[in-house]
Amino acid sequence: MDKILQKILKDLKVELTDKFDQNFSQGGFFGKKWQKRKDGSATHLNNTGALRRSIKPHIEGDEIIFTSSTPYASAHNEGVNKNVRVKSKKGKKFTRKMNLPQRQFIGEYTGMEKTIERIAKQAMEEATQDIVQKANH
Repeated sequence: MDKILQKILKDLKVELTDKFDQNFSQGGFFGKKWQKRKDGSATHLNNTGALRRSIKPHIEGDEIIFTSSTPYASAHNEGVNKNVRVKSKKGKKFTRKMNLPQRQFIGEYTGMEKTIERIAKQAMEEATQDIVQKANH
């Protein structure tokens, strides 16, 4: 049973990684477009591709965890509306109001449960076929 779970997690990791990557290509989260910047231009999320390339999935136990090495990933994915401590280019520290709208690119989405069910069903069918094949030999 542990082999089946690991197969499901590996297959799901690949599929979710592809789906989350597509959000960058589409400029939104599963059809919900990202809010434009105050000046009306597109967001910075696709400028260099650094954020997109930084997203890494990891299987830990029975979970798939997506991480990013960029310090701004969670701020964009979740949005920020609070006072933050920042440092100027000259090294002076000060507090400023940060209001960054959510531009989600990763997380639970409508249809995720169906994706999980489809992948789990496929893995179970393959495992059943393997058992039947071994029993017939």
